[in-house]
Amino acid sequence: MKEAGPMQGLETARAGRSVSTQTGSMTGQIPRLSKVNLFTLLSLWMERFPVRETPSQKSQVKRTGLVVVKNMKIVGLHCSSEDLHAGQIALVKHGSRLKNCDLYFSRKPCSACLKMIVNAGVNRISYWPADPEISLLTEASSSEDAKLDAKAAERLKSNSRAHVCVLLQPLVCCMVQFVEETSYKCDFIQKITKALPDANIDFYSECKQERIKEYEMSFLVPNEEMHKQILMTTGLENLCENPYFSNLRQNMKDLVLLLATVASSVPNFKHFGFYCSSPGQINDIHNQSLPQDIARHCMVQARLLAYRTEDHKTGVGAVIWAEGKSRNCDGTGALYFIGCGYNAFPVGSEYADFPHMDDKQKDREIRKFRYIIHAEQNALTFRCQEIKPEERSMIFVTKCPCDECVPLIKGAGIKQIYAGDVDVGKKKADISYMRFGELEGVSKFTWQLTPSGVYDLKQNEPERRENGLLGPVALENERHPNKKLCLGNR
Repeated sequence: MKEAGPMQGLETARAGRSVSTQTGSMTGQIPRLSKVNLFTLLSLWMERFPVRETPSQKSQVKRTGLVVVKNMKIVGLHCSSEDLHAGQIALVKHGSRLKNCDLYFSRKPCSACLKMIVNAGVNRISYWPADPEISLLTEASSSEDAKLDAKAAERLKSNSRAHVCVLLQPLVCCMVQFVEETSYKCDFIQKITKALPDANIDFYSECKQERIKEYEMSFLVPNEEMHKQILMTTGLENLCENPYFSNLRQNMKDLVLLLATVASSVPNFKHFGFYCSSPGQINDIHNQSLPQDIARHCMVQARLLAYRTEDHKTGVGAVIWAEGKSRNCDGTGALYFIGCGYNAFPVGSEYADFPHMDDKQKDREIRKFRYIIHAEQNALTFRCQEIKPEERSMIFVTKCPCDECVPLIKGAGIKQIYAGDVDVGKKKADISYMRFGELEGVSKFTWQLTPSGVYDLKQNEPERRENGLLGPVALENERHPNKKLCLGNR
């Protein structure tokens, strides 16, 4: 299916309004991520899922993230592995269930992947318009193969029923500013700030600047002429003319900035991480914690989901993962996706039908708490796989689960909860957070200083270096130990 005009595939629908995944209605007071941009950001973020193998620096095949969506609900989060591309993993994992799905790639898939997913009957294939999966930015000796693959992919696109396109929407007004403010005020950053009141640097800003540079290098093409050449080679020559090209570049930069800002809100900072306060709870394998880099990565997924909230006061995101008995073909290792959600009003309801006043309002009859569906409840409702009691399952929530959700999480058989704990033991008008602290039978990993109070950075560096987890700032700290810098989320 060929693009009909210069803006085909680059969706700009209603920059100031965002249609709700949950109800199809609008919010009027806070900016929200559109569905398209949420799926796009999650695909970019999945590309950065922490790797356990050392990737080949000279490989022509770029690591790729993938989000599988059916009926506007996420049914798969994947990333390419050492052996398989993201599109191939989608085929292995979903098979014929890909029919009528929408796929969001962090790079344009190669012809080998494209022919299989088109054959599966997908509805739409969206991709990030930078360097494709078979890189066009590698050595000249291999560029001919990349060009041939790009031509084959374009031919497959032109002769398929699936709509293969670029879907990027401009961020709504003040979205970047809103994400900046809420990221800095979130539980994870504020807990560090309170624990280190004498810090003489703004660690969050330094962390964010490092992430921006890192992600721009990964997801953007710095040279405009080179970017135009890639667009023309991949069949997007109609986006090479201004104002389309400049708008495209700006939209991409804005989304990368937003991703870096959210990723920095759960930083890899000194002795902080997700730890269990009761060591006795982690004796059996089901209750052992995930590696910190993976836990932080999953929490950032939840943080991104929170920006689809329909709650005017507090956005909450939740994502559920489980760990199989052995490593699978996915780049996520043994982990596989169960479901995700954010707090919103019931499906099909008009936003104005329900109250949305916060707990400062005195009239209890017109408060929102009796009507809004919590993020954990939506994640359980729209899960794409069942939770197996014999496997380790975990839910990541951007804030402490309330008394309404704690028994649901335990009843669903989830083995672990990763969350902030700022509200533990508190009652806030109609919402109580008393049960979380008393919960038994489920391991709770909250954002805190390591319980031992000691973190030997040098002892952990070899493993981090082996896994490719030391970034530029970490290496700078290694060279200059007296210079105070932060370690950002990888």
